[in-house]
Amino acid sequence: MAQKGQIHLGTSAFTAAGWEGVFYPEGMKPVDYLEYYSTQFGTVEVDSTYYRIPAAAMVKRWYNVTPPGFIFAAKMPQVLTDEKVLEDCEEELGRFLSVMDLLKEKLGPLLIQFPYFNKKAFAKPEDFFARLFPFLAQLPKDQKFALEIRNKNWLLPVLADELRKRRIALALVDHPWMPRPDEVFQKFDPITADFTYIRWLGDRYGIEKETKTWDKTIVDRRPSLSEWAKVCNMVRRRGVNIFAYANNHFAGHAPSTIRLFEEIVEHAPRA
Repeated sequence: MAQKGQIHLGTSAFTAAGWEGVFYPEGMKPVDYLEYYSTQFGTVEVDSTYYRIPAAAMVKRWYNVTPPGFIFAAKMPQVLTDEKVLEDCEEELGRFLSVMDLLKEKLGPLLIQFPYFNKKAFAKPEDFFARLFPFLAQLPKDQKFALEIRNKNWLLPVLADELRKRRIALALVDHPWMPRPDEVFQKFDPITADFTYIRWLGDRYGIEKETKTWDKTIVDRRPSLSEWAKVCNMVRRRGVNIFAYANNHFAGHAPSTIRLFEEIVEHAPRA
């Protein structure tokens, strides 16, 4: 029997409007947020790298203020995935990977997050794969990568097979556009590496009609998280490690989502 996989839980980003005085102690300086965060959770998905490649000094500081064993996941910059869409981006990719290497043993998966591409962008999934697969082939094999797509019609066995060949994880997401986890497992095995990557994203546009201050839970996500807990326990029984991150848009306050999931997963069926 395979050794049970580990589960690493955290939030997408470690700052947000409304966390001050709720998650972070009142009066704490923002420069101290990450150090405090790392006393509460063992991993974080860095969102800021999506908007720009971070400076080396910043990445070194992330490393220095967090304890041994802390793990950083990070989004690949949008210049690669949204703007250039994987074409002529070798220079940006090289700079990003080099600076993230400064995290050394604390570097976890790097997320290649794509937007929803309509048929005007790519007439069929094979057109996208023809650009994606050569890009994946050039990624270094000594780093962990996860891939997120937001077109459910592109979740195909051929994609899973290519990711499995490259040992790249297919990101499983909780998002209004995308199928539920059990639907994905019915189509094909979405576990394509020795780890999997889960993102609880929620309905951004729906929840932002109610609030843009992320200080409390406003959507009951217990049923959804219970479903994910069963999936996680099933995957862990296969010896697969899990990196799972909650966004504020999922329920209103990402740290509370993680606390709730920690409670639920302990009591979820081990099927």
